[in-house]
Amino acid sequence: MSFSRSIGAAAAGALILLAAAGSARAKTVVKFATLAPKGSTWMNVMEEWNRDLVRESGGELEFRFYSGGVSGDEKDVVRKLRLGQIQAAGFTGVGLGEIAPEVRLLDAPFLFRNPEEVDRVRAAFDKEWNSAFEAGGTVLLGWADVGFVYFFTNTPVRDLRDLKDIKMWMWEGDPIAEAAFKTIGVSPIPLSVTDVMTSLQTGLIDGVYSSPLAAIALQWFTRVKFMYGYQLANASGAVLVSKRFFDSLPESSRGILRRTGRKHLALLTGLTRKEDLESVAVLKKSGITVTPLDPPELLRAYEELGRSARRLLAGRLYSRDLLEKLEKTLERLRSNPGK
Repeated sequence: MSFSRSIGAAAAGALILLAAAGSARAKTVVKFATLAPKGSTWMNVMEEWNRDLVRESGGELEFRFYSGGVSGDEKDVVRKLRLGQIQAAGFTGVGLGEIAPEVRLLDAPFLFRNPEEVDRVRAAFDKEWNSAFEAGGTVLLGWADVGFVYFFTNTPVRDLRDLKDIKMWMWEGDPIAEAAFKTIGVSPIPLSVTDVMTSLQTGLIDGVYSSPLAAIALQWFTRVKFMYGYQLANASGAVLVSKRFFDSLPESSRGILRRTGRKHLALLTGLTRKEDLESVAVLKKSGITVTPLDPPELLRAYEELGRSARRLLAGRLYSRDLLEKLEKTLERLRSNPGK
């Protein structure tokens, strides 16, 4: 090989190496934490999202998942997000409230009657929620509700007053749950969500609240016998990304994250709602008894309890103005369904 050819080959090789190095540098791994266990519907959709993200970004963006609570409870995850140890996370209302307290209004007890109300009210205040998340140093990539929450116990509950005789769990540090139990007159046992299964096994608690699907995914249903037939609240969920990290990405990458996030989280919400309904049948088949709904007058009384609980937190988590606007919006939607 001539000297000039050798130089040319070396130069070409160097360019290939430089291109490869540039490509390696361009790849961004997004560390993503969630309580959802591997193999759950939640994580299956997250894996699909990741494949879509890698494909659309040409391999420049990729999630690295830390699932099943390996990064700790949601308050631990919020701290790691703020420190830059992770860049994104899937949260329930507890974690969302650590970042943007006003969004906890969506988790208030006895507020919503069905998923349609959740979607329409949340959309009506979209600007407020996005502003709240950004003020908390994050960007909302999409909502992914946990679903409507029910009480699961080892003794039958036919009236909320029956909860007073149950060792009821409360997610430690959750002001919404605290206000709900205070209004009902129950003194719960506060624990981290990661301690619930062990506490059910040891008898420290004998009652929990969860969506039917989550009760199965977390295996809590194996330690309870009854499900109360009236929903306590809708449990919000969402995926957030650090605003500092998000703003550091090229505009094209930000667009891909938002677009793929909206797509897959909307899919997840639909699947979760469908599987939540199916999960009730699974729970019944496993031997859990669903206690019948109360008479209509008691259900109306529960909604009044919800109004009282929401007012306990006005001025603490959210403004009274936001509370009143949201309640009026909900009343208007109920008066004009479908409009």
